[in-house]
Amino acid sequence: MRKLFKHLKPYAATIAAIVVILIVQAYCDLSLPSYTSDIVNVGIQQGGIDEKIPDAIAEEEMNKLLLFVAEEDQQTVLDAYEKKESDSDYKYDGAIYVLKDSVKKDEEKSGKVFDILGKPMLLTYGFESGSDTTKKMEESMKENMISSIKEQAEKQAESMQSQMTDEQKAALAANPELAKKQQDEMQKNIDEQVKKIENADIFEILNMIPDEQRADVIDKISEKMDDMPDTMLEQSATSYIKETYSVLGVNTDKIQNRYILTTGGKMLALAFLGMIASVLVGLLASRVAASTGRDLRGKVFKKVVGFSNAEFDKFSTASLITRSTNDIQQIQMLAVMLLRMVMYAPIMAIGGIFKVLHTNVSMSWIIVLGVILIVMVVAVLFIVAIPKFKILQNLVDRLNLVTREILTGLPVIRAFSTEKHEEERFDKANRDLTRTNLFVNRAMTFMMPMMMLIMNGITILIVWSGAHGVSDGQMQVGDMMAFIQYTMQIIMSFLMICMISIMLPRAAVAADRVDEILTSRTAIEDPKTPEKLEESRKGEVKFDHVSFRYPGAEEDVLHDISFTAKPGQTTAIIGSTGSGKSTMINLIPRFYDVTEGTITLDGKDIRTISQHDLRDELGYVPQKGVLFSGTIESNILYGNPDGSEAEMKEAAEIAQATEFIEEKHKKYESPIAQGGSNVSGGQKQRLSIARAIAKKPKVYIFDDSFSALDYKTDVTLRAALKEKTQDSTVIIVAQRISTILHAEQIIVLDDGKIAGIGTHKELLKSCDAYYQIASSQLSEAELARDLNNENDGKEEA
Repeated sequence: MRKLFKHLKPYAATIAAIVVILIVQAYCDLSLPSYTSDIVNVGIQQGGIDEKIPDAIAEEEMNKLLLFVAEEDQQTVLDAYEKKESDSDYKYDGAIYVLKDSVKKDEEKSGKVFDILGKPMLLTYGFESGSDTTKKMEESMKENMISSIKEQAEKQAESMQSQMTDEQKAALAANPELAKKQQDEMQKNIDEQVKKIENADIFEILNMIPDEQRADVIDKISEKMDDMPDTMLEQSATSYIKETYSVLGVNTDKIQNRYILTTGGKMLALAFLGMIASVLVGLLASRVAASTGRDLRGKVFKKVVGFSNAEFDKFSTASLITRSTNDIQQIQMLAVMLLRMVMYAPIMAIGGIFKVLHTNVSMSWIIVLGVILIVMVVAVLFIVAIPKFKILQNLVDRLNLVTREILTGLPVIRAFSTEKHEEERFDKANRDLTRTNLFVNRAMTFMMPMMMLIMNGITILIVWSGAHGVSDGQMQVGDMMAFIQYTMQIIMSFLMICMISIMLPRAAVAADRVDEILTSRTAIEDPKTPEKLEESRKGEVKFDHVSFRYPGAEEDVLHDISFTAKPGQTTAIIGSTGSGKSTMINLIPRFYDVTEGTITLDGKDIRTISQHDLRDELGYVPQKGVLFSGTIESNILYGNPDGSEAEMKEAAEIAQATEFIEEKHKKYESPIAQGGSNVSGGQKQRLSIARAIAKKPKVYIFDDSFSALDYKTDVTLRAALKEKTQDSTVIIVAQRISTILHAEQIIVLDDGKIAGIGTHKELLKSCDAYYQIASSQLSEAELARDLNNENDGKEEA
């Protein structure tokens, strides 16, 4: 992760902008469930009425409410409202109480009024709507009052009887009609009171009873309602407010439609804003990731171009290609997911938990359960799949290596009829990669059904638990819907984090492999203060007691090499296979650095000269001709882009390439395929020689570059080259004696040491190693002639 963030550091400002936009997107996504809850709870169930206390109430309704309000709280309620005899905003003929703005805007004041009116509104609405509970309460109160009246009548009759004198009792006994009349009048009075009570509603009954008795009744009712959830009180209050507004002539359907449309409009606006934020984050994250990939590819390419042969020996070409493409692609994909998902997931998880705690705390255990189950599933996958991710990149490397070897060596494979063996080798690498990929993909495939099972199970659990809450009046349907959405958002956030944690190791391996290239120490480096070559430079190359050992080797491959290659002369290097000829040549352009001794160019140690300045003086033709995709012209002028057409044609003519170029339809504009696959080996080598000649260097280096040429072309080319390079230093590595017969200086290498230095004729006499090479290539007559010419020269002297 640290290495990845190091590559993202240049885009810190863009990443900060992404974080801000992600917060905006998270706010939009987290707000939508609460609006959905409001539409269900308020818009549908409460008819669009979201206030807890009525904004306006008829005087008659206010009087009913006050019957259930304690005497000490009645004034608080009346102070919150302003009484108006009429109000044009309402279609009601009578006095109206209108809620004061100061109370409406102050949540604390309005909350205090609701605390007083909550239960009275519930009771008033229940009694007015005639619910079963309130009917039972009303019947019970009527029965109690009737019983009380009858008891009082009986007590009154007994009291009157006890207070009568004997004369009065005797008079009543003597006049039964009078007694019956008094009794009938008393019964009639009782019947009238009972009838009045039976025909009265609860509000009239409460007005009939004394204040103390009414207060006792209300206290008993309130005690029964103390355990009632606030949700039920709020719902009942809303229903009461809706009925109150209907009394005032307010169109409640219009209120409901307006609320739903307004809330729905807010949801659409938030959804649109969230969509814009999501698109912006995707765009910025993609740009950062693409730019990071571009920068990494550029850095890797720049680093690889500066590699010496030692680094190329350490990193195979197939591995370098994989690291520059597949590995960087892995990093790029992870960068997108980090910026798009990993940074978004914690914001959503924290925001979702905060919202859930404000929705319903009692079901928060369900979220904890869901997160634990997801973490357990991901942990199992993590343990099973992560080791395979680490192997996967190495298997990709292996497959690329095998494929490249087979395609490069296809002619040899066909020549030796080993196609079957190579097919088996490729199939093995392919099977290993396929097997590992299948294992990883199967593990990932197993994860998604498990995640869906957990998420669906959590949803069912929420619905089951929430339904009980709704039934008990502890929560509303909309709250349950919002809780489900918040839970899914939280679980998905943890799921995203877990998914990235699985992908992270593979990208981490890729980042390590790329970083290994970028942080690898280059063996060949420019000096901090490079020396400049003189304007009058000639191109003299001098080896002074040079020894060289390959990195990691136990022995030197070159031992104490000393010679001088002078301008205007041809210095040839010859020796048996493995004697170190190409190794010695590779030291001049600093493909490797010497282990001991020094190599100088015009008296300056080549290690004190910048690589660019050094190689600018060299015209190097490798043993195997290398061409680049383009045209013949672009390849010849590769080292001298500003060269003229005449210089290009002269170089082609010296290299004996004019004939086959002129035969082509487009001549110098003829296309060259990648690697020069559309020209022969000899043509490729001649174009490589022409490229070096067109550069006009001070030092020409030919590493067995004439091996693919026939004898006639070889002789003609060397003769033309001799004339062109009269003022330059020419160093030729050759296998054929005929190529170096006329060289002014021939260096014979044997097992990394100089076996002899001299001309062809001198070495025939003085160097056994050279004589053996010459005798293997020249006839006895040619050897005798060369030896005789040497002897004749001595006699004349």
